[in-house]
Parts: sequence; structure tokens; C-alpha cells
Amino acid sequence: MNRPKFSIGSWAFSFGPFEKNPWSFEAFMEYAEKAGYDGIEINGFHPHPHPDIYNSKEKCHELQKQIANHGLGISGYAPDFRKVPAAEVPMKNHLKAIDKALAFCNNLAIDVLRIDTISPPNALSAEEYKIRFERLANTWHQAAALCAASGVKLVWEFEPGFWLNKPSEVIQIVEAVNHNNFKVLFDTSHAYMCAVVGARQQGEKETLDGGVVEFAKKLKSHIGHFHLIDSDGTLHDNETSTHAPFGTGQIDFVEVINAIRPEVEPLPWWCFDFCFCPTTEEDAKKAIPFVENVINKIN
Repeated sequence: MNRPKFSIGSWAFSFGPFEKNPWSFEAFMEYAEKAGYDGIEINGFHPHPHPDIYNSKEKCHELQKQIANHGLGISGYAPDFRKVPAAEVPMKNHLKAIDKALAFCNNLAIDVLRIDTISPPNALSAEEYKIRFERLANTWHQAAALCAASGVKLVWEFEPGFWLNKPSEVIQIVEAVNHNNFKVLFDTSHAYMCAVVGARQQGEKETLDGGVVEFAKKLKSHIGHFHLIDSDGTLHDNETSTHAPFGTGQIDFVEVINAIRPEVEPLPWWCFDFCFCPTTEEDAKKAIPFVENVINKIN
């Protein structure tokens, strides 16, 4: 199996335990370089690079140089869409935010844009569920078309902390969006919590007998980006998946990666997602040899 390029998400050093004292982006880049990563995935929340600050080609090109000076590439961009949840606001409002994020991506030659539903997984009436689902599908279809015109892939990261967190719901919305530039961001920890634990699901809990592997196979033609991290089967602050260091959780990475090898091996980047993990500074250094060992076992 070919080894892809490995990146690490900058949110790992600005969310959760790092929120009160986030690392500067320069400190994060220095860490990623020394730890042996090939690239970074940019968290679009202050104080990390934000389009309100990097609002010109010149500023973005300077940032691009700084990143390249550390020998790093950029695997994707995860902007802040909290004010414009696609299922709850008029389409034009969400697409305006997409345009803003796309300008940032284009100026930095980033070709993957990450989104989520943002809406919490609260109980909805059947009528409200239908209205929101249709609005979301229509808005994301248009967003995917905008991204395609800019050469950027739009990827959705499902997770237990946001609306549409049952395996069947994930598949249904992907099919409803119905655009070849709209793909799933498959995060191994979120997949475990959605398919094995059924965390924060409304109504009847829905899990899969085959767990993460079965979920991945159901999505195999739709996977467009890959986040790796372990899961211990718990939620962080009762909200979203605990991102446990590799080897400390329940995921069999050899089994999972081997099962979806045709989908993830061609991807240029695999991103290691240590969001909310208090031991990131130490454990993210161990992640590269851990996953390389997984790849060697598959070969």
C-alpha cells in the first residue's frame, strides 16, 4: 500500500484544552515540521488563518510562503460556518460564506473545503425535519457546484455532535445532494461513535453490526477526504467524539484501512485529527510511525 502524505489539523492546538491559550500558527507549523508531518490542515477559526485577516491575494501568498518555508503543504481548509448553518438559513447566506471560503482556498491553492451541518442533533418534528433536509440538500448542491467551478472539492464531516448522525442519514443526504463534487469526509472516530455507539442519535438508535468497516463500505463511492484518530467510545464534554490517541481506543486500523483501501489509498492526504485531545503535543509525534506500521501490515 502506498503511503500518502500526512497532515495534522491546526484545530488540535486551538480547541478544547488549548482554547484559553491557543498556539500561534507559527508555533503550530514549527511543531508539524519537527514532528515529521508533510502538511497541515487549516482551522479557519481565530487566531489561526482567517479570511477576514487574509483577505487579499498578497496576504495569502505570504502565508503560503511561510507554510512552504517549513516544508509543509496544505491538505484542506475547515472554515467557521457557525453563523450560517445550511439547513437553517436562506441559501444565499450560506453560499455567501462559501464564496468567502473559496476565495481563501483559491489564493492558497487549497483544493479541499470542509463543511458540517453545524445544527445540533435535536429532536425535530417530521415536518421540520423534511424542510431542513430539503434546504440542506439544495444548498449543498449549489455549494458543491460553486466549489467545482473553482477546482475545490467540498467534503462533509459527519459527527455525533451535529444533525444527521445516523449511518442511514449520512447516506441519504449524500444521495440527496447528488453532486459529484460533494463527498464525505470520513473521520474514523466519528464513524465509530455513529455506527458502533449510536451517540446522540434521536429516536431509535441506529448502529451497524459491522461497525466502522460496514459504514465505510456503505460510503465507499462517496469518500473524498480522510481523518484518522482513535475512539474510546466516549463523547468529549457530552457533545462530540472523543479523539483518543492512536492505540488507546477501540478501532482496528488495519481492518478499517484495508477495507476501504480502494477509496483512501488514492487520496493525496490523510489528516490526523487530534481535536480536543489534551496530550496532542506528545501523542501526535507518535501518530506517524503508528499509521506507517498499519500500512506496512496491510502490504
